[in-house]
Amino acid sequence: MEKKMILEYRHFEAIGDMAKEDVELVEAAERACGKAVATYSNFHVGAAARLESGKIITGSNVESEVYPAGLCAERTLLYHHQASTPEDRIVALAIASDPSHRECYPCGQCRQVLYDVEKRQGHPFRIIMSGAGTATVVERASDLLPFTFEL
Repeated sequence: MEKKMILEYRHFEAIGDMAKEDVELVEAAERACGKAVATYSNFHVGAAARLESGKIITGSNVESEVYPAGLCAERTLLYHHQASTPEDRIVALAIASDPSHRECYPCGQCRQVLYDVEKRQGHPFRIIMSGAGTATVVERASDLLPFTFEL
């Protein structure tokens, strides 16, 4: 049996073309890049999530001398959220990087964890991948990882 997948996403040629609250979220992710510990890669990544309450939380990547003990910005944010306020669901998450030569997309591990969080909170959230003044937006994590791992 042959099946077909269609990926729906929105692309913005300028971040300023997005809704004001999405621009604010991207700007928070860009500021979070400044908190990254990227001693080895010099690739600073920031993530910011808007919660249902309206609160914005952030995370940044952290590298370690003991590779692979480092952690991506998205997972830093998501694990902190789970440990502190999981009842306040995530409604949108933005990712940014410095340097920003192109849009910053989540790695495979982060895509799975994004999906896990959606599943756990029982509600999808938008993911905004920004960089170089542009952004691509998907409506749910499963759009980024259509064949997810499940126990």
